[in-house]
Amino acid sequence: MLPRTDLRSNMRADRLAGLKTLAAFALAATILVAAGAYAAAGDWPWRKAGPTPLPQVAVLFSERLDTLRRGESVSQLFARQGLDDFALAPDATGGLFEPRRLRAGLVFSFQRRGDDSIPSRVYFRSSPEQRVALIRADGGWHPVAEPIRWTSEPVVLQGAITSSLYEALNDPSFDSLLVAEDRIRLAWDLADVFAWQVDFSRDVRAGDAFRVIAERLISEDGETRFGRVLAGEVLVGGVRYTAYRWTSPDGETGFYDADGRSLRRAFLLAPVQFRRISSSLNRARRHPILGVVRRHEGIDYAADAGTPVMAAGEGVVVRREWTGGYGNLVELRHKNGITTRYGHLKGFAKGLATGQKVGQGDVIGFVGSTGMATGPHLHYEFRMNGVSRNPGSVDLGSGEPVALTERAEFESERNRLTLLLNGAPSTYAGGPPAWSGTLPSAGASF
Repeated sequence: MLPRTDLRSNMRADRLAGLKTLAAFALAATILVAAGAYAAAGDWPWRKAGPTPLPQVAVLFSERLDTLRRGESVSQLFARQGLDDFALAPDATGGLFEPRRLRAGLVFSFQRRGDDSIPSRVYFRSSPEQRVALIRADGGWHPVAEPIRWTSEPVVLQGAITSSLYEALNDPSFDSLLVAEDRIRLAWDLADVFAWQVDFSRDVRAGDAFRVIAERLISEDGETRFGRVLAGEVLVGGVRYTAYRWTSPDGETGFYDADGRSLRRAFLLAPVQFRRISSSLNRARRHPILGVVRRHEGIDYAADAGTPVMAAGEGVVVRREWTGGYGNLVELRHKNGITTRYGHLKGFAKGLATGQKVGQGDVIGFVGSTGMATGPHLHYEFRMNGVSRNPGSVDLGSGEPVALTERAEFESERNRLTLLLNGAPSTYAGGPPAWSGTLPSAGASF
């Protein structure tokens, strides 16, 4: 038991602590009440914190585009952008920037650092796969090549042919897949794929159809362009022709049918590209100059003057001369008693001489209007043992097959491309499919 004096001391200490606690609670309550009153009145007795200022971001580069105009030099263009004293550094990489080779219409990007009035970098496209950066440094400007990354994806275009392959591919429904210029290239390339089976300038009729897998390339900047034909089908005169692109392990690329036979034959059906026939093969017609009916042995391909003329097949030059009505004429001798003639030429290919061997597709001359011709066109004759024949009606055999060692890989690629050709309707443009189900192969009829 504590002494009386100690007990009284403890009691006084406890009462003092209690009073302090009550005073603290009272002070806190007073502050809260006052704060609430100030808040309600919108008036604070101390400085309010303002909004946190956003960090200031310095402008690193500003860009200005300008185009090389017709008739002006690159120096004039650069001067317009403040580069009056532009000069390459003495140790600059050669070949990347050659002003005299740059054509009107080329777009340049001039980039300035911050508020600098003089560009420190200039960019332009030297090719679809490359841009060139001109970088300002002590001692002059340095050109640097920058590759442009492209990715590829397949797109399928199909439609009916009412007048020509070009008109069919000119359908606006294809705009979302390829621009008009690329579709023209696609038409030419598709015609080249089937150059041994179909002459698209005269064989195609209303009711025919096409279906093609095209490679669409997309750049890192979002640009698109046409790459290659990967596979295709054409329905011409009730016969289906198919083509699948195949590259062998040794790097040889060609097109093959579903059975693995090459589409390449001994002779092209048409010896000119960019073609349009003015008269089909017939036994008699009124001569446009003489005004009399004469036998017309051959096919006339109307084309612009200067269009290259190709050898339809591998052979030997037996004539290269002026021959009256034919004008400038080239005649080739081929195997198995076959000869081909090419008339009304504007001129001959450089270096072409009698006795020279030529390969299929080699340029032997150029479309003209020499001899008895009313306008520029090529007169083409295909002769077997001296008799004029329609090359499209001659059996020239089948193409070389895919090697047995590559057969499994080819069939796997063929099946992959076939699935794309027969893909979901959303894959297509140009309207509903022109065919359905299993189609007959070339040589069979519907």
